[in-house]
Amino acid sequence: MKVLDFPLVKITLAFILGIIASYYLHFSISIIAFWVSVSFIAFCGAFFWNLKHNKKSILFGNTCYVLSFFIGALTLLCHTQSLQKSNYTHCKIAFKNPEFITLILREKLKSNDYSDRYIGLVKTISGKAYSGKIIVNVQKDSIQNPLIVGNSIKIQTILKQNKPSKNPNQFDYSKYLADKQIYAQIYCQKKEISVSKTVQKDIWYYCAKLHSRIISNLEKSKFNTAEMNVALALILGQQQEISQDIIQDYQYSGATHILSVSGLHVGFIMLFITFILRPIPNTRKGSFLKLASILISLTGFAIISGLSPSVLRSVVMFSFVAIGSHLRRNGNIYHTLLVSILLILLFEPYFLFDVGFQLSYIALFFILWLHPILKNIYKPKHKIIIYIWEALTVSFAAQIGTLPLCLYYFHQFPGLFFVTNIIILPVLSFIMIAGIVVMIIAIFTSPPLFMIMIFEKSIYLLNFMIHAVASVDSFVIRDISFNLYHLWAFSFFIICTVVWIKKPSFNKLTLVLVSIISIQLAFIFTKAETETEEELIVYNEKNNTLISERLGRNIVLYSRDTIDKNMNKRNINSYLVGNSITLSKIKEIKNVLYFKNTKILIIDSTKAYSEKIQPDILIITQTSRINLDRLLLHIHPKIVIADGSNSNSIQKYWRNSCLKKNIPFHSTKEKGYYQL
Repeated sequence: MKVLDFPLVKITLAFILGIIASYYLHFSISIIAFWVSVSFIAFCGAFFWNLKHNKKSILFGNTCYVLSFFIGALTLLCHTQSLQKSNYTHCKIAFKNPEFITLILREKLKSNDYSDRYIGLVKTISGKAYSGKIIVNVQKDSIQNPLIVGNSIKIQTILKQNKPSKNPNQFDYSKYLADKQIYAQIYCQKKEISVSKTVQKDIWYYCAKLHSRIISNLEKSKFNTAEMNVALALILGQQQEISQDIIQDYQYSGATHILSVSGLHVGFIMLFITFILRPIPNTRKGSFLKLASILISLTGFAIISGLSPSVLRSVVMFSFVAIGSHLRRNGNIYHTLLVSILLILLFEPYFLFDVGFQLSYIALFFILWLHPILKNIYKPKHKIIIYIWEALTVSFAAQIGTLPLCLYYFHQFPGLFFVTNIIILPVLSFIMIAGIVVMIIAIFTSPPLFMIMIFEKSIYLLNFMIHAVASVDSFVIRDISFNLYHLWAFSFFIICTVVWIKKPSFNKLTLVLVSIISIQLAFIFTKAETETEEELIVYNEKNNTLISERLGRNIVLYSRDTIDKNMNKRNINSYLVGNSITLSKIKEIKNVLYFKNTKILIIDSTKAYSEKIQPDILIITQTSRINLDRLLLHIHPKIVIADGSNSNSIQKYWRNSCLKKNIPFHSTKEKGYYQL
């Protein structure tokens, strides 16, 4: 039976399309609930008609898919916490005035240079019950009084909404947090926090306590800190304390995926458990015992790692893979993958927009789908060559499938990814097995010194090999312009090509040729959009003033500092890459700029300007000590812009001055870049 003929495939696709439509079109929950009711009635009608006439009907299948679509849309809306009346986003006063907020700490995040960070669950605001997740930033100090998961804390503070990206085409952290149902943050000091004596002891508390116990016992064993942090990332998915240099090495070598517990790690565990259970005969009872052991082991691993979303996702995925292998039905592996996707999205529909979720499933799908084809190209006889060829083909299958997404999200390509995978897999296999044993021992007591030494040296060797590959800088291709057109066109081409290679035919070859034309069209559309775009952007830059003027593919950057061109280019690099353009020249900013029919006056710390100029836009930079009230009496701009080089305190006075004159005020520190 073909995979696409399996009804669950179409149901899952319709469900996913419903989630996507609801995410981008922002449906009303009442309208979607109405259409779910209508489609359910139509589905029931088609079902009973089929039952009565004892024959299949196209109408029944179509109503089933329509119902799946609207259920997907409704599922996303039901999991959007900001739509719930009890969510703290509806308490507007908490975003304006300091209010007493009670919350429970749920998860420890990676700390930054200034503060420790946690995810908290809001319980009350000024005595009224509210709900929702929030990020708690606690300023670092010399007081050793760490907060733990499960602590109930109370603090008087103002909720700060997540701010959008400050400059164009940069990573939108506020959108990323919104997809995780986090809409605000609070900033405080430890002395401002009142910690309750009672601790909420739920599964998250015990997972965090177990994790803390493991770290404590590893530290007692004198585990080197740098290697221990990598070990915690590899085995438990905890990346909080890894240094930025190590993370960069893993990125440039194409091995970032091994630092985030994903399908690779859970797959290792499943293979290890399967290997241990090999002596058990493949009878009905024996197979069931193997399946139960694998599922229990995967669940235990999820608990030890702290029940992080990425681990839970991978555990669910491989649990269904194990079930599919146990049932031994033809094509069942694809069906079980679909069941796992459907089950995960029913409970967490926002996972669909998570990069890790997308890459995990696409990589696994292409390993199952494309790897057998690549493996059959060459059949070596020696064991070492078989291992190398197997590692190469698996790596290429996963990389080919995920390539369009990686280029779209990260705009870089590690050319030596296949070398990395060949050399690290033997070491990584040993680390995973040894690491699991060490972590299990660390739950109860400090692991023996000889085990710690072997484990530590193996991680040191892994880091050394990763660094050696990453050092070959010329093989890391950066700043690749790759937009949504390219993503869909190249994905279509890869799928059509694999379908044609698996079973060649004229129709499939025609599809491949059509997909090549679609790639050409993607480049044509991108070029047409690029050459017709005209815009002026005022960037948010702390110690400099940056303004870019773009006419088609030509872009001129105006800057106060024209000496450090590399710094200037780095600051607008995401904009250049995101729009498939290159920087033409850098000029020094003058007091007056003209863009199309718009006159722009720029005033800096010199306060030099002519009162005869009547600009459309006024840009204030470098914390200019001007009397804005007096200035606005002489000139009447349509908008006043303060860039990031101005202090926060003086911008408050400028905002009030603009309010008096009913002139819009745009602060790039608060609202991000200004685009004309």
